[in-house]
Amino acid sequence: MRAAIDGPQAGRRVEEVLDRLAATGDRAACAAAEELVRVLMDFYGAGLARIVEKVGDGPLEPVYGDELVASLLSLHGLHPEDVHTRIDRALAAHGEPLELLGFDADTGILRLRPAAASTGCGCGSGGGGRDAGRTLEDTLACFAPEVTGVEQEPAAAPAPALLQIGTRPPSPARVP
Repeated sequence: MRAAIDGPQAGRRVEEVLDRLAATGDRAACAAAEELVRVLMDFYGAGLARIVEKVGDGPLEPVYGDELVASLLSLHGLHPEDVHTRIDRALAAHGEPLELLGFDADTGILRLRPAAASTGCGCGSGGGGRDAGRTLEDTLACFAPEVTGVEQEPAAAPAPALLQIGTRPPSPARVP
């Protein structure tokens, strides 16, 4: 069985290797490496497109929530779900309750704030997601690479506590 692949980490490793090559100053080697990445992307993209075409949308639906599969389909423009549905998936997968304020498709900026229910107990422990080591940006990169930046607004002020003013019925011990 193969080891699990982390999509964002693999992308960072490709960037690191290309950066190391660029740092050598060998333009020919750097250009060849970038071409190799493009050719492999085209090759794998064409293969995935063929799979999606032959299998169809229905049988693939169970894997849309898988970060690696969603990342590959999105990267190659093959994911059938719209960006808003994939953003919702990413937020759900991240696990920390966040309120979506909006997504600007022109700039790629996603605006969020902590959901009212996630304001916590006041102990500073935070909610933590399903995978506390994974950032929200990593999760979004898997499901919705169209998101290029995240702006988090402060949590909404909690509603004031309900104060009831009234008289209590007399306790049984006080009734003569």
